[in-house]
Amino acid sequence: MKKTFYSNGKLLITGEYTVLDGANAFALPTKYGQYLHIKPGKDKTITWKSFDSDKSIWFKDSVSFSEIDNGITQNTDPVTKTLVKILNVAHNLNPDVLNKSNGFDIITELTFPRKWGLGTSSTLINNIAQWFGINAYTLLNESFGGSGYDIACAQNNTAIIYRLENNNQIVEKTDFNPPFANRLFFVYLNQKQNSRSAIEAYKSKKNDIAAVISKINSITQRALKTQDISEFINLMDEHAEIMSKVLELPIVKEEFFANFNGTVKSLGAWGGDFILAVSLTDEADTTHYFKEKGYSVIIPYKDMIL
Repeated sequence: MKKTFYSNGKLLITGEYTVLDGANAFALPTKYGQYLHIKPGKDKTITWKSFDSDKSIWFKDSVSFSEIDNGITQNTDPVTKTLVKILNVAHNLNPDVLNKSNGFDIITELTFPRKWGLGTSSTLINNIAQWFGINAYTLLNESFGGSGYDIACAQNNTAIIYRLENNNQIVEKTDFNPPFANRLFFVYLNQKQNSRSAIEAYKSKKNDIAAVISKINSITQRALKTQDISEFINLMDEHAEIMSKVLELPIVKEEFFANFNGTVKSLGAWGGDFILAVSLTDEADTTHYFKEKGYSVIIPYKDMIL
């Protein structure tokens, strides 16, 4: 019998990096996500095909149950190695799935281009957790690692405030539908950022993080409440300035978009993936501005966010 699971993609609006140390992070699940289709297979083997949003196959392989059980594969493909690691953890958490099966034929389907960084890994982790009937945060912690906000987005269909408290994941659903939502855009920077390497860089540079977290939490709270676009812009700028000092990295607006009428903020891992543009002009002018600078993927809030 075929089974299908689905998980939402994610965008982190505030609290990037500091969420690892207990800050309140404001995150939004996206209309884009990933499907996991499962059919019975044979030979105590999992055959796996992963499709990008353009229907092209970006990954294809087979792994035996014994490889998964041992957590070791002779295959040198890094994607296969990662997949075996994730499945090994899932198997250890619930051995019945493999022990009671002859094999599986698996297909994954992204509804967004893989390079966008909207959660290829987190949606996979959450889908596999659903399949095995296990805790997705546990699977994440024992495989990829990370704060887990992306898992929260995968599981929720509304804006969330997410924080880590004594190693527990606290997820609060919240409303975010400001009158200026039609002035919010997500722009792809034409390059994918490696989240894990960015996190390591953050860990090496943070110092007095408690004071930073207090400021970030205040910004998050005010950003969720404000109905005024000018105040929202000021809050995003304040957030960027704080994180620029912590990370010792330039602010994306100052570096690339200094003449933009509004503001631009890095989301998630600085230096790649999507930025948030808060525009004081209409959609046509905003789209023209970014296209003139070589950025062709400009997605309005209503088309990106659930």
